[in-house]
Amino acid sequence: MVNSALQTTKTAGVGWRWLMLALICGTFLAGGYWAGVQYGIGSEGARLGQVEVERDQLEASATELRKQYQAARQQKISLERGRAIDEQALSQARQSLVALETSNAQLRLDLGFYKKIMAPASVAKGLQIDRLSIDKTPEGGFNFRLVLIQVGNNKLYQSGVVAVNLLGQTGDSAEAIPLRDVSPQIDDVGIKFRFRYFQDIKGSLTLPDGFEPLEVRVVAQPKGKETVKVQRTFLWSKLVAN
Repeated sequence: MVNSALQTTKTAGVGWRWLMLALICGTFLAGGYWAGVQYGIGSEGARLGQVEVERDQLEASATELRKQYQAARQQKISLERGRAIDEQALSQARQSLVALETSNAQLRLDLGFYKKIMAPASVAKGLQIDRLSIDKTPEGGFNFRLVLIQVGNNKLYQSGVVAVNLLGQTGDSAEAIPLRDVSPQIDDVGIKFRFRYFQDIKGSLTLPDGFEPLEVRVVAQPKGKETVKVQRTFLWSKLVAN
């Protein structure tokens, strides 16, 4: 019986040692697992913090880029507006310059015109056919202006008649057409004039169908015994080109 008790006691001691060993191993395993979990949580937290920092940096960069884009876009709009204003100002300046040059040219013509009347440098005196201008109208007709002047002595009036004829051809036939036949403002073949310095004769004309003008002949006959007839011929092509 004593041997049985000793055997039982020995068996119980061995079982207790195995139980303690199992508990110790379990404790170490549990501690290692918990440490691993804590380490993993800490690592993930660090990575999450880094990601948040990078996200904030990217958002700040995107905001700055948007500001730079808006500034560049506004600058582009301002430059385009400035260029448009500059081009408009340049165009207006060019138009003003052209108008000024045209006005100056007309003033020079007018000055030469009056100088020729009041202080002529040429030898010829008395009645002269100064100019004839013809301008085409949008309707297909023409406007004309004939200018007669008196050079030199302007104390007395010049008076008389002036005849204007269009020389050309219809088909193969030569033809001379009086201005009276193609202008509603002219009633007679001889257009009356009377002036001291100059006189404008203006009106409109319409060419007959099939008639091709080549020249315009102007003949002015002043009144008086010792007066001289004045004649001048203008090329139609040069008249309409001007």
